Amino acid sequence: MIYLKTDEEIEFMRHANRLVGRTLAEIAKTIAPGVTTLQLDKVADTFIRDNGAIPSFLGYPGVHSKFPGSICASINEQVVHGIPSGYELKDGDIVSVDIGTFLNGYNGDSAYTFCVGEVDEETKLLLKTTKESLYKGIEAATEGNRVGDIGAAIQQYCEKRGYSVVRELVGHGIGREMHEAPEVPNFGKRGYGPLLKAGMCIAIEPMINRGSRNVVFEKDGWTVRTRDRKPSAHFEHTIAVRDGKSEILSTFEYVEEVLGDKEF
Repeated sequence: MIYLKTDEEIEFMRHANRLVGRTLAEIAKTIAPGVTTLQLDKVADTFIRDNGAIPSFLGYPGVHSKFPGSICASINEQVVHGIPSGYELKDGDIVSVDIGTFLNGYNGDSAYTFCVGEVDEETKLLLKTTKESLYKGIEAATEGNRVGDIGAAIQQYCEKRGYSVVRELVGHGIGREMHEAPEVPNFGKRGYGPLLKAGMCIAIEPMINRGSRNVVFEKDGWTVRTRDRKPSAHFEHTIAVRDGKSEILSTFEYVEEVLGDKEF
């Protein structure tokens, strides 16, 4: 069942999502060669709790185990769901940081892929294209359109530029639960899929590969990586569907203030 949110509920969701944006900015301040992803996890966990929320991902139930971190930190060829560890970030790495918060009964969810030190131009272009495709998908997420319009916009934008779209993992509805209906693929056909109605809240999250779209699910039960081990990028916003224009509830503005012209 797809739940439509009231204006009051959307405001609660905005608060949860703005906190995610602020937490991502704390991550942006911390990322550097030599920092471990477990250190990033600690920064996020502390900041979220200090602001009266709970990390949504910590203890999230999986097929075989509960997720052990407060963030997902996915490095280079890892697409999503990377488990924070003692891995020390290296100059030239990229790391996707996905964060969820639970605040006042509602969830926030957003992700950003960061450069670590000096990253090669080819990989930076992958990040730039993936982020741009997110906004193409958001533009299509208006009342009267369908979920397929979102996926088609993302897919066409990325494939025209020579990148591939991961098919096994998708965006999702969000609200009182982190994952609600409908699923929101990053590929599809215009005019197909569930109808978008005002009040729907969804997380749109392109996962785009520099090489093949094929992925591997690692034995830890969580981490997903590209089969050819080429880099993958991931950006995510939570939005509310409105009449005429979608409304972004999460934000990258705090991250962009920290990174300035060193974004990618």
